[in-house]
Amino acid sequence: MKAQWLSLKMLLSLLLAVVLPQAVATAAQRCVADDALRTLCIDTPAQRIATLSPGATELTFAAGAGEQVIAGVSYSDYPPAALKLPLVGNHTRIDVEALLALKPDLIVTWVSGNPTAQVELLQELGLPIFAIEPRTFEGVSSAIERLSILAGTEEAGFAEAERFRSGIAAIAEQYRDAKPVSVFYQVWETPLMTINNTHLIGKVLQLCGGVNVFADMPRLVPRISPEVVLQADPEVILTGSVEGASDQQLDHWKKYPKMRAVALDNLFFVPSSPISRPTPRLLEASRDICQKLDIARGR
Repeated sequence: MKAQWLSLKMLLSLLLAVVLPQAVATAAQRCVADDALRTLCIDTPAQRIATLSPGATELTFAAGAGEQVIAGVSYSDYPPAALKLPLVGNHTRIDVEALLALKPDLIVTWVSGNPTAQVELLQELGLPIFAIEPRTFEGVSSAIERLSILAGTEEAGFAEAERFRSGIAAIAEQYRDAKPVSVFYQVWETPLMTINNTHLIGKVLQLCGGVNVFADMPRLVPRISPEVVLQADPEVILTGSVEGASDQQLDHWKKYPKMRAVALDNLFFVPSSPISRPTPRLLEASRDICQKLDIARGR
């Protein structure tokens, strides 16, 4: 009996010697689900991160991992430190050779923006891919938190995510009972394009008490005709421009002086970069749009 017990004890010891290191390694892994519904696990915090869209660059810096970012793409211009990054093409065409030469240990991609074939090639090469595409305010906070887990910068990342979360909640409370204002958001002049309410810009309009006149369009960024805008007759027309400066993008609407937005002089510009990227700067963009809608309410 004693011999059997010793044999069993030795067997258990051998099993533990094999199993325990695996359990520790598994516990040490950093695993997160991305916005393409894939789970990524890495053994150690990423130290060489390549970001393949301007939004991905911003989010990774927001997660506290700016010093670990070793490459970006064209228009990765925020925060200012991102301007110093080597560029590996643009979000629609990645210079794969240049990217691989930088030896990234994490690549942050854009679900609907990066070329599918190039992303699949990177996956086939065994590179760790984390895909992002936040479609809600909570999605922005979540993306920051998940990136910080992968980068080992949880303290900074979770703090920034909570700052954004709290800021959005404060705006929601402030404008909870605001008088509704009908809004047309012009993404592009030619061809004329707008957004539906699945788009984050649509959610910003809702946050501020705006009523998107094209909220229920089936496409995220639909093309429309001037005639349907005239038929909707919004009280406000908004568009993005460089630094929010007035330019000629909305001048064509002035041909319709009976249109409510024109008659009330409610043609507004907001900085295009903060409002068009799913990053913490949506907070300042939301405040800006809310202020514009307040001006419209006063008129």
